[in-house]
Amino acid sequence: MALIQNPDSPVWRWLKRGLLAALVLAVAGVALRNVILGTPVEAYQAVRSDLVQSVVASGRIMTPQRVAVGAVITGRVERIPVQEGQSVRRGDILVALDDRDERAAVAQARAAVAQAEAKVRQLRELGLPAAEQGLAQAQANLTQARRQYERAADLKARGFVSQSALDDAQRNLDVAESQLRAAKLQVESNSAAGSEFAVAQTALEQARASLGVAQAKLDDTVIRAPVDGTLIARAVEPGNVVQPGKELMALAPAGETQVVVQIDEKNLAQLRVGQKALGSADAFPRERFAAELVYINPGIDALRGAVEVKLRVADPPEYLRQDMTVSVDIEVARSAGTVVVPAEVVREANSVQPWVLAVDGGRAMRRAVKLGLKGDGRMEVLEGVAPGDLLVSAAQPAVKIGQRVRAIAAGRP
Repeated sequence: MALIQNPDSPVWRWLKRGLLAALVLAVAGVALRNVILGTPVEAYQAVRSDLVQSVVASGRIMTPQRVAVGAVITGRVERIPVQEGQSVRRGDILVALDDRDERAAVAQARAAVAQAEAKVRQLRELGLPAAEQGLAQAQANLTQARRQYERAADLKARGFVSQSALDDAQRNLDVAESQLRAAKLQVESNSAAGSEFAVAQTALEQARASLGVAQAKLDDTVIRAPVDGTLIARAVEPGNVVQPGKELMALAPAGETQVVVQIDEKNLAQLRVGQKALGSADAFPRERFAAELVYINPGIDALRGAVEVKLRVADPPEYLRQDMTVSVDIEVARSAGTVVVPAEVVREANSVQPWVLAVDGGRAMRRAVKLGLKGDGRMEVLEGVAPGDLLVSAAQPAVKIGQRVRAIAAGRP
């Protein structure tokens, strides 16, 4: 035991030499294995799969703006049949004001309309027939007066009556003609085109207009929901006296929810109305909702170098709120059953001649490739790679073209 503890002892020297020899042999073994089998490199296998290319952008939720509900007349609140948070339909009663004066005014206006209608009916059913009868009687009187005058003139010429008798007959004829003219005027006045009927008809229209005004004031005592929506605020209670223009309630309309995003103008050529998208709110990152691109602004924001697009959310989840920040992935292209490789194996991907290092015959060989769609960390290879090919990760820059390599699955020790 003492010999082992002494560094200068023969046993200790023997142990050090043995450990050094073992380490040298291990390093030599690894180097020999790399020479014979090749340097181990991380490699990915090309596969045949579906690939979706998407444009990712951030934006905000835009919902229909709130609607302020108020009165248009001064009045005292009689009742409020709704509560905050309640969903209402267009036309539902939100606030009812005291309407006793307005109801009395409507009743009075209806009575005036009935009176005017009775006057028109009287002219049509009684006035015109009576005038026509008077005209017939005036015509008969005129005929009789004309005969009497002719008889008196004949008798005067024969000397049987005096001049005064002829004058009386002339006077009676003049009166009959005057009465006939008056009867004709009476008939014209009571006809549909006559002045008497026009006055009565005008009075009826005026009465009906007054009824319309009174009814409108009565309708203003009932405040109704202008649109479908949810009542989100209320600032009035029964018994309050309200004034025109003051907001009494706030209504969140039920309508289309949209996502408004700014997308880099370089992606403009890939965008089309009708493309599908998936969105997620920053506040709820694990939740997803479907959207559809419905609008592309024809102009470009020169300061941002971006174009504004809008996406419709047909079935918005309850957690979405006005101006909430969201991210969207817009699907702009899709390839089915294509050759797909991880993006990290493609070198100089943005150049005109992208390439990969493929493990071919135990060596890293350069291959030119033709790229297609670019998806979520993956790329479509149209030419240069076949399914099953092993490709060296670009994260290993030390691997040289033609070097003997041994592929191991990326991510494994």
